[in-house]
Amino acid sequence: MKMGAEMRIGLYQFPGSGDMGQNYKTIEKAVSQAASHKVRFLAFHECALTGYPPLEVPSVSEVDYAAAMKYKECLRKLSIEHSMYIAAGSIEKEEDRYYNSMLLFSPEGRADIYGKRALWGWDRDNFVPGSQMGIYEVDGIRMGIRICFEVRFPEFFRELYRENAELCLVSFCDISQTENKERYELIKAHLRTRAVENVFTVLSVNDISSFQTAPTAVIDPNGAVLLEMERNKEGLLIYDYVRSEDSFGMLGRKRISDELVDGCP
Repeated sequence: MKMGAEMRIGLYQFPGSGDMGQNYKTIEKAVSQAASHKVRFLAFHECALTGYPPLEVPSVSEVDYAAAMKYKECLRKLSIEHSMYIAAGSIEKEEDRYYNSMLLFSPEGRADIYGKRALWGWDRDNFVPGSQMGIYEVDGIRMGIRICFEVRFPEFFRELYRENAELCLVSFCDISQTENKERYELIKAHLRTRAVENVFTVLSVNDISSFQTAPTAVIDPNGAVLLEMERNKEGLLIYDYVRSEDSFGMLGRKRISDELVDGCP
């Protein structure tokens, strides 16, 4: 991707559930809407296809994995049909192991998987950690993918900086049974800090099956919130990413970061 070129990005927030068929219908509708706006990369929340255990489905053992396989193939075909990258959360099963995963489908028919590594609480009850680095080429852009709780740990994002990522998607199922604006603002602050620390644009997308406690938003490398969806409302956020020259401050953060990464502060 040359300097000044654009990629239209879509972030779609909706209420996930344990009804995989309904989840897929919503995703399919969102893909059609995004395609009408010429979106090239479209992202959904953590476990968007299957539902997140135990909030939306009781446990990983109660997911219909044959149906999940069918719907994942449908997503792959949608990606090809609409010439669109589609990133969506799901549960992956390998023998007796379960992974909280983000699937990335390319317009060429490829399917990549990132498995969440920071597991605690319900995640640790249901999943094992993934092993992928989580960095992918999307139209010549190096994009990192991270999932929910990983936003709390700068080390997961420093990995992406070392790999020259310029965009990072963070996909959440971060919701509460009661209104919690303080948590929402805290998670947004984490996202802004990850963007500033690593001098890349951060994209976030969240579930809204209950009160939303992490944003669906776009944050630039200086920590500015460029776009943010209305909380707890289904819809599509569209952002035109443009690669531009680094500012003086960005160059400084990269210079010091490189020295720290190389062990020469």
